[in-house]
Amino acid sequence: MIAVLRSSWALLLGIFMLMIGNGLQGPLLGLRGEAEGFSTFDISMVMSAYSVGFLLAARVAPRMLRNVGHVRVFSALASLISAILVLYPAIADPWAWVAMRVIIGFCFCGVYITAESWLNDLATNENRGKALSLYMIAQMAGIVLAQYILATGDVGGFIIFIVPSVLVSLSFAPILLSATNHTPAFETTKPMALRRLIAASPLASVGVFLLGSVFSALMGMSAIYGARAGLTVPQISTMIAVAYALPLLAQYPLGWISDRVDRRLLVAVLASTGTLGAILSVVVPGQFWLILLSAALVGGATNPLYALLIAHANDYLDRSDMAAASGGFMFINGLGAIAGPFAVGWMMDGIGPGGFWFVIAVFLGLLGAYALWRMRAAPDRTIVGARGVYTPIAQQATALAAGAAQEAAADAAGLRAVSMGEVQDQETPDD
Repeated sequence: MIAVLRSSWALLLGIFMLMIGNGLQGPLLGLRGEAEGFSTFDISMVMSAYSVGFLLAARVAPRMLRNVGHVRVFSALASLISAILVLYPAIADPWAWVAMRVIIGFCFCGVYITAESWLNDLATNENRGKALSLYMIAQMAGIVLAQYILATGDVGGFIIFIVPSVLVSLSFAPILLSATNHTPAFETTKPMALRRLIAASPLASVGVFLLGSVFSALMGMSAIYGARAGLTVPQISTMIAVAYALPLLAQYPLGWISDRVDRRLLVAVLASTGTLGAILSVVVPGQFWLILLSAALVGGATNPLYALLIAHANDYLDRSDMAAASGGFMFINGLGAIAGPFAVGWMMDGIGPGGFWFVIAVFLGLLGAYALWRMRAAPDRTIVGARGVYTPIAQQATALAAGAAQEAAADAAGLRAVSMGEVQDQETPDD
């Protein structure tokens, strides 16, 4: 781990600062839009627009990297991010914000792909899994810190928008200075047909769609919920921070468990836990400590569930298909992320702030029920090759990072299988 930090600390620092900017803009725009008098539908459009841009960049950014190079792509896209962050308060119009969110979603995806390819280039086969884990920690830590910046700022002012813009600009230095002196190898993997992906793992395909909706609701609509539920800005930022901090702590123990039980059962347990957490704040609204508990249970289930579903899918895929599958899962997750804010906004308009938790409870409840049904419908599915190893993957990771994580997991699974085989050989007496 120390060796990984020594070689990639500057890149991780840059990602950390980028994620502060990204983690701040969603809740900040929600609160500012509410203050500007935007309708629920307007804010839902603004929140969904980010995912539209993100999905577009997943297709276009690799071509840009091949045509003009990593340094130029990163510099151009990060500059656009920095500029748009200070344009939000200057143009307080919902349709302008929708356009800017599409652009900023595109740019963030592009800079993630660029940074992840550099991280891949710095890592070796032996430490790639650790490097990706540190990358995920840097992402989550940046999002959590962003909430405390939100709590101390004035959402009605201009300074709070300048802070993330400056941090994004400052992130250029460590990332560009840590870049390798040659262009990292970057090859676009041929995408897997969605029909084939769904056939390989129906549970993972349905699950990542539902989790995309839950994640986008937490990322974008939680500030609207908090404002309409009467929470203060510090309380809203604490709620969001709790939802992101707990997954960081839960990933590794849950990963250890997932490698030793039927993953579908663990999916059902985690989804049910998140469902229960969301229902608590629907049944007993207005209690801040209960809202924090709901955020902890929902957040603690959602991110580990994503990585768990990817590990489950890997059990039924050839290693050569894993990178292509990661792109397919990212696309399905993105579709869910586009739909999530609209579902939450519609329900909040219908039944009030509790609609936020109600929609999350429905999505996670459907996932838990489907996981149990899959256990009954296909109890003895044949695993392809060695059973996969759980690897932490953040939902905002691009297909490049997810594919690298899956390859690291496949390596770990292969090594474990070899090790177990060697132990069995040693324990079996010669004839």
